[in-house]
Amino acid sequence: MFESLKKKIGKFKKSVDEIILTQEKKEVTIKETTSKETPVKRPVKNIKVKDKIKSIIVDREIIIDEKTIKEPLLELEMALLESDVAIDVAEEIISTIQTDLIGTKRKLRERSENIVEDALKDALLKVVSFNPLDFDEVINVAEKPVHIVFIGVNGTGKTTTIAKIADRLKKQNHSVVIAAADTFRAGAIEQIEHHAEKLGIKIIKHQQGADPAAVAYDSIEYAKARHIDVVLTDTAGRMHTNINLMDQLKKICRITPPDLVIFVDEAIAGNDAVERATLFNKTVPFNGSILTKIDADAKGGAAISIAHATSKPILFLGTGQEYKDLEKFNPDWLIKRLLTT
Repeated sequence: MFESLKKKIGKFKKSVDEIILTQEKKEVTIKETTSKETPVKRPVKNIKVKDKIKSIIVDREIIIDEKTIKEPLLELEMALLESDVAIDVAEEIISTIQTDLIGTKRKLRERSENIVEDALKDALLKVVSFNPLDFDEVINVAEKPVHIVFIGVNGTGKTTTIAKIADRLKKQNHSVVIAAADTFRAGAIEQIEHHAEKLGIKIIKHQQGADPAAVAYDSIEYAKARHIDVVLTDTAGRMHTNINLMDQLKKICRITPPDLVIFVDEAIAGNDAVERATLFNKTVPFNGSILTKIDADAKGGAAISIAHATSKPILFLGTGQEYKDLEKFNPDWLIKRLLTT
C-alpha cells in the first residue's frame, strides 16, 4: 500500500542527503576570511555566516539552510499533491519540514537521512493526529446501550465495515444488535442481514421504504429491554446534496441520539473522499472516520488528509474483505509504512 507516495518520500530523503553532502564538500574549504570578502544572503532563522563558518571549522558541523533544501521541498510538495494529499495539508507538511530542518546542525560526513526522516515524521504526525478518540474506551465506559450510526456514500464498503465492527465487538465480549436503517437502497436490508446471520447477531429490520428513524428507535428499545451493549445503525448511502436523505439522517440522530457518528469512505477515492468527509461533517458532524480499501491505496493521500480536513480522527482502516481485516488506526503505524521503502 501507498507505494507511489513511499517512493516519492524516499526520493526526497535521498535528494536532501545528496545535496547536503555536496554542500559539505564545498563548505569544508571555507576560511574565516571569506565572510569578510563575500556578502552572503542570510537565510530563514537568521543563520549568520560567522555561525556557519564556526560550525564548519571549529565544531566540524554543517548547518542546513533554506537554499539547501528549497528545491527538494518543492519536489516533495508536488509529489504530495500528485498523491492526492489536499493542498492545505501539503503546505502544512512542507512548512513543518522546513521549520524543523532549517538551522539544524549535523556532523561532517554524517548521513543526513535520519535528520530528514525525523522532520518528515514530525510533519506527517502533525497532520494525522487530530483529536484522538479511543473507540474501545468509548464502548467500555459509555452508558449502555451504546448507539453508533454509520454514514457515507454508496459503494464505499460501509455495510461490510459495520459487519467488521460487529465482529470486533463480539470478540471483545460485547453483545450487539444491528439496525437495518438503510430502507432506501434495494437489497440493502438483505446485504446487512446476510452479514448478521454469518456473525450470529440479531438484526432489527422493517420493510423497504420504511422510516429509518423508526428502525433505529426499535433497535434501541430492543437493546434496552435485553441489556444489549451496542446498537450499530446502518444508514442509506447518500451524497450531501440529497436533501431528503440528509434530513432523514438528521431525523435518526434527533430521535435516537448516537454516542458516535462514524463516516465511512474508501481510501482509494483520494481527494474525493476528503471532500465528501468535509461536506458530510458540515451537514451531520461525525466523531471519526473509517477508511476502507487501504490495502489497495497506492497513493496514501486520503489517509493523510482526511483527519486534517475534518479535524476528526481516523478510527480504523479496512485492510481487506475478511471480518478480521480491520486495523485500529495508529498514526505511527501509518507513518512507518510511508517512510519504510
